[in-house]
Amino acid sequence: MKIAYLAHDLADAASERRVAMLRRGGAEIDLYGFRRAGGSPAEVAGVFPRELGELRDGAMVQRATSLLRYGATAVDWAAPMADADLILARNLDNLFLAAVARRRLGLDIPLVYELLDIHTVMFGDGLAARLMRAFEGRMLQTTDAVITSSPAFEREYLARYYRHRPPSLLVENKVGEGAAGEAPALSDGPPWRIGWFGGIRCRASLDCLSSLLKAHPGLFEVHIRGRFVTPRMGDVHAVIEETPGMYYHGPYQAAALPGIYGEVHFAWAIDFFQEGANSDWLLPNRLYEGGLHGAVPIALRTVETGRWLQQHGVGLLVDLPLEDSLRDLLTGITPQTYRAASAALRGADRRLFEWADPDCKDLIVRLGAVRRRS
Repeated sequence: MKIAYLAHDLADAASERRVAMLRRGGAEIDLYGFRRAGGSPAEVAGVFPRELGELRDGAMVQRATSLLRYGATAVDWAAPMADADLILARNLDNLFLAAVARRRLGLDIPLVYELLDIHTVMFGDGLAARLMRAFEGRMLQTTDAVITSSPAFEREYLARYYRHRPPSLLVENKVGEGAAGEAPALSDGPPWRIGWFGGIRCRASLDCLSSLLKAHPGLFEVHIRGRFVTPRMGDVHAVIEETPGMYYHGPYQAAALPGIYGEVHFAWAIDFFQEGANSDWLLPNRLYEGGLHGAVPIALRTVETGRWLQQHGVGLLVDLPLEDSLRDLLTGITPQTYRAASAALRGADRRLFEWADPDCKDLIVRLGAVRRRS
């Protein structure tokens, strides 16, 4: 099976993960995509990409102009798609380009929309949100299936706004097989170490953790790694510098996951960035990364991440108000309760957190079963 894949960001770990999974399932990948600031890699999971240009995060006018330009020239840059059996498009921008390319090339092959998060602009009843959803709804009429990373995206978003929509395929953001390292060699007592890794975008979490660290010195530490989403986070470095026990270690590569999670007791899986919407519905990468590498996830009980942990009997749950509940959790943890939570995580089926060859092959089978809608 040959898949033409349009990636939103060639340098993003999600693009590499999806390409790797498709290839391990037996598919041949023809990769297209954009770069963000900092450039794009020469290859993505062993595939040499066809770079379409640069997009800037949040620059909506520039993105719209680029989409119109690439849509107008689709016959040229998308010509190799004529050999594909299916087109897979990550995010709404690329879904538009894929639909235009398929129509202009006269291809009668399925088009699949990869919806792994939902942008803030899509929410609410304002004019911009309604216009964007109208555009997405029109695109969904040209789409033959949707890949989601959380069942809540289908239940809470797609089903709510789009009565006539293609079927959904659930593909969780699990870690690639073979990425696990040795079990963490940590003391089973305070200071408890919390790892907050990935895209750091929740100011409420930062303020809560900072407040508790100041109120309970020596009880726990917070180790932050990754990239800050600014300007919404504000002056995060000032908060970190003035908070004893809070440390920022910079960005990291996927190969470092076993080591960085092995250095912490808990994985922070709480996010209020899009509270009441995307943050409540997603199943974040750190849920699977922490679970696979031995860091016990901490999540809100009432969101999809918390429901996932309850369903599988792992992790620790907190409630609102967050600061009060987290204080009770951290002050109440004993070496015995930590060992029990860690043992439950280690005893869980590894395939809850990582995909293996059967998962990759199953995805290709499911994509192969997608048929063009009339």
